[in-house]
Amino acid sequence: MAAHGHFHWNELLTGDVERAKKFYGETIGWSFLPLPMETGDIYWVARVGDTPVAGLFPTDRAGFEDVPERWMSYIAVDDVDARVKKAIAAGAKLMRPIFDVKGVGRIAILTEPGGAGIGWITPVQ
Repeated sequence: MAAHGHFHWNELLTGDVERAKKFYGETIGWSFLPLPMETGDIYWVARVGDTPVAGLFPTDRAGFEDVPERWMSYIAVDDVDARVKKAIAAGAKLMRPIFDVKGVGRIAILTEPGGAGIGWITPVQ
């Protein structure tokens, strides 16, 4: 687990998971483990051997029509709720309500004052 302030996770937001799996599988050598999400969609965990290294988040569904294909990074924080309050006071915007992912952690998706998207996560211990 990454320490507070360190990058913790990266995921590719993609409308074509199969294309992304093929590309990264052939070029990097990643294998992929499917994880069902509460929505019924599949989140794909990219692995090197048995080690998780990244995720593929499917955007080919309702509510994600305008989301461009891109990599999203997540920074580990000690208390996502308290840190988001500070971020909003400093000019950030919360893109969606803070949410929990069972077995993963509590997550906030922000737009920082310069416009860049960033995820903050308080990982489960």
